[in-house]
Amino acid sequence: MKVLITAGPTREAIDPIRFISNRSTGKMGYALACAAVEKGHQVTLVSGPVALTPPEGLARFVSVVSAAEMSEAVKRAFPECDLAIMCAAVADYRPKTVSLQKMKKKDGDFVLELERTEDILKTLGSLKKTGQILTGFAAETENLEQSALDKLKRKNLDWIAANQVMDGQAFGSDRNALILFSAKGEKVIIPLMSKIEAARKIIEVFVS
Repeated sequence: MKVLITAGPTREAIDPIRFISNRSTGKMGYALACAAVEKGHQVTLVSGPVALTPPEGLARFVSVVSAAEMSEAVKRAFPECDLAIMCAAVADYRPKTVSLQKMKKKDGDFVLELERTEDILKTLGSLKKTGQILTGFAAETENLEQSALDKLKRKNLDWIAANQVMDGQAFGSDRNALILFSAKGEKVIIPLMSKIEAARKIIEVFVS
């Protein structure tokens, strides 16, 4: 099976030195890539900027920085994949204008105007062909199940992995606990465990 996985954050430039990003370390996405390789799948990993070494055995590794770069890489690879796991924490907004020079500190407040980035997962949902499996992640701080099910439906996904961002799990942690929801109404609970163990269980569910 040809598997496409995204991992890590994106960085949206403010100027040559500063950027907007998030707390994603890429550990979950890299664990998923490793688990998929272990199962003998052909894995393309599209990664934002992280401090991790790509797993051995990948069919292809693509390094990106911004949401726009991730979108371009993903849309190139998506038509040929059988399973897409969109685990990356892509920025929802980016600065509307980017300074070509370092912005100097001035007295008073500073207002940064933001604009929406492309909703990559929703775009893929509109492009999905019969037989392709499209999955996403929902990292939430509240209303976990409701938010995940809403995202599953709105973005035309087959599965969504929902995790609560709290209590030493998810971003920055080596452990995670998730609930998998399918478009067919299935629900699979993955209790707190190492991310590689969780990744193996996720791959098993998604390709069963």
